[in-house]
Amino acid sequence: MELRKVQDADVEGKTVLVRVDYNVPLLEGEVLDDRRIQASLPTIQWLLDHHAKVVLISHLGRPEGKVVDELRLDRVATRLESVLGKSVLKLADCVGDEVSRAVADASNGDVLVLENVRFHREEALNEPTFTHELANLGDLFVNDAFGTMHRAHASTVGIADLLPSYAGFLVQAEIAALNPLLNGPQHPYVAVVGGRKAQSKLGPLHDLATKVDEVLIGGGVAMTFLHAMGVDVGASDVDHKVVEEVRAIQQIVEENGTTLLLPVDVVAAAELSDESETVTCSVNEIPHGWHAFDIGPETSRIFSERIIQAKSLIWTGPMGAYEHEPFSVGTKALGEAVAKSSAYSVIGGGETGEAMDRFGLSEHASYVSTGGGACLALLRGKTMPALEALRA
Repeated sequence: MELRKVQDADVEGKTVLVRVDYNVPLLEGEVLDDRRIQASLPTIQWLLDHHAKVVLISHLGRPEGKVVDELRLDRVATRLESVLGKSVLKLADCVGDEVSRAVADASNGDVLVLENVRFHREEALNEPTFTHELANLGDLFVNDAFGTMHRAHASTVGIADLLPSYAGFLVQAEIAALNPLLNGPQHPYVAVVGGRKAQSKLGPLHDLATKVDEVLIGGGVAMTFLHAMGVDVGASDVDHKVVEEVRAIQQIVEENGTTLLLPVDVVAAAELSDESETVTCSVNEIPHGWHAFDIGPETSRIFSERIIQAKSLIWTGPMGAYEHEPFSVGTKALGEAVAKSSAYSVIGGGETGEAMDRFGLSEHASYVSTGGGACLALLRGKTMPALEALRA
């Protein structure tokens, strides 16, 4: 995939709009995980080294077109200032006369952060007037927000249609890292799929089932699959709306000769907390009213064996509620299996990346993506509008 690259742009003395992905987790008002901020530094620093004025555009959370004080980017800007080692000017909005004046008054080498672009409903609609207001702030556009590449929003696709546009270093790195899985992956090619909700994973599973040799399903996604097979999963979360889709995926797996593995045992509890009483049991013996919050030791052993023997691997979604100690064992075990495997392994960002960080295992994966949804969209062969806008 040939892209127009930021290093080929003439940026000296120019105002460069940079779409970054600062949709980071917050805890009690502080940035909990700054990996996405750190990942944006190479592009920002290159632009500064080449005497550009840098205006950063990002979203945070899902404010759905309304101003939500808890989702302002002030704390993100503070963390950026710390890791960049340079003062950063945070603006109160992303469009408007005050924003235009602030950008115009800034000097080459300055870094400005616009307010959460999703405070405006026009962002998701790629509304022309709003898009033009954003584009008018700069001379050229760099998209370095890989996690939003599958979104046709004003700040991803709209600006790229109006200004000379380029891929930042992070986007280039993500594409390069995913290429081995896109073009002639080595076999066995294994997909590990987890997370809380089945619905967001069914589309990727539908497509990946025809590309990989084995699919290992854990987390809440597995509970919906087991329910669809007639297994009583107790009070575990089940997405009843997608049961028929699950059965359709099972049919695709069967027709393609793909191996589909589901948990055989789980760690269950009556409630989710670090102090919960737990029981390890077969998937069809979950106590009445209890929830499965992690895969069990036998499932961990089976899944780990498949990961260790893999030659190519994509993993998206933890195996359980890893942030709570009693239910972290399954996800940690699979992370350790990734460390032992010789597979080319890509961790699909989001919670899986956070879990690998928590267990000190990230460095053992071939690549940890910053964008779970975008990573899956690319691997399943879907068109990514914002990426198409950067093609050379």
